[in-house]
Amino acid sequence: MSTQDMPDNAFMGAMWKRSQHARPLRIARPGYLTMLAVRSCATIALLSVLTAALPACRVAAPSQAQSPPVNPAEASAATTGLQGAEGSVTPATDNPNNVPATASADGSATAAPTEAGSTAPDVEPSPGGPFAHRVAEACEAAPPGTSCVPGGPFIRGVDVDDHACNQPDMFPEAPGTGPAMTIWLDTFYMDTHEVTNAGYEACVAARACEDAGPAYVDFDADEQAITGISWFHAVAYCEWRGMHLPTEAEWEKAARGPDADTHPWGSAPSTCENAILMDESGRSCGRQKRGNRPEAGRVNEVGARPAGRYGLYDMMGNAEEWVADWWSADYAACGDACAGANPRGPCDGALECDGHTRRVVRGGSWYWEAGHATGYHRRRHFPANAQPNFHHFGFRCAASMDEARALAAAGTEPLDGNTDDE
Repeated sequence: MSTQDMPDNAFMGAMWKRSQHARPLRIARPGYLTMLAVRSCATIALLSVLTAALPACRVAAPSQAQSPPVNPAEASAATTGLQGAEGSVTPATDNPNNVPATASADGSATAAPTEAGSTAPDVEPSPGGPFAHRVAEACEAAPPGTSCVPGGPFIRGVDVDDHACNQPDMFPEAPGTGPAMTIWLDTFYMDTHEVTNAGYEACVAARACEDAGPAYVDFDADEQAITGISWFHAVAYCEWRGMHLPTEAEWEKAARGPDADTHPWGSAPSTCENAILMDESGRSCGRQKRGNRPEAGRVNEVGARPAGRYGLYDMMGNAEEWVADWWSADYAACGDACAGANPRGPCDGALECDGHTRRVVRGGSWYWEAGHATGYHRRRHFPANAQPNFHHFGFRCAASMDEARALAAAGTEPLDGNTDDE
């Protein structure tokens, strides 16, 4: 019979009987209560410490995730660049988007000249990847006759090049313009114009340069681009000005910008509207030279076509331009010397380099078709540029941030024959 079926008196009687056998309530001793209190306080204190530490753990984890791994080649370049002459490198962990500041010293935003009606930031934005830890210096006042090319990553080279080069000593089936690769350059400055005859003559008059120049008639006007120059002449002239012959990477960044455009104005091809080259009207856009072989055309006075990116003139056509690097068959063959940050090509551009006999020439000229006048086309030639392999090459100079500051401190005037200060 369950308790629910018992009469009330019987149920109460059963409960009284059970109560007689119940264990008496245990009263805790005072010492025992004290021990429990101490343990409780210790537990509460430990939980408080752990609770305070949890936010710090949650903050630390993303910071570690924001620091990408650095490959060995880049690590070496990064260490060199921490206090390098061409740009500073600082950690960017407090900048989640890795976008360098573009404010000037007075706190205002500044921009560098580019194509007509447009501007470019003083510093190209740096994405993630191997260059996320790098921050380029912002453009400062450009030395006379130069323009600032903001530092940052850019895509150099192309993966597909259908142009069959017909220039001497080149290989139509292997143009050597790839593969495309993202590299980094610190902020630098580039001559707005090709060096002129007048500019080079000033160096000769100062006895800092050897007498050199064109072998053609009608190529010696003051404002024409100097041609017939060896690589050594170009290096000596730039050093006399406190500058340097641009590296191949610097030249291509100045011609193409950061986003793999094929030309200084975008991806439209070179024509006689924007460059001095050979078209259906003839060499030098149909302008014949005086004297023998007028159909060979002539190099033009500098700045005859509109400025392209960064305010630079004649990056396409007019005179082909020497750059500093030794020639490699392509960037893959060049390897680490053409990768990473501020690459200078084989042997770091040293005066001698085993296995290399030719330097690089860029930009196309008045003599060649538009296919040579691209921001990625490469040509090779012996640096002495002597007969029987003499060509009418020209050049322009570049300056690192430190070189530009030294020129500004010295108050150097333009020495390239130009008075413009674009």
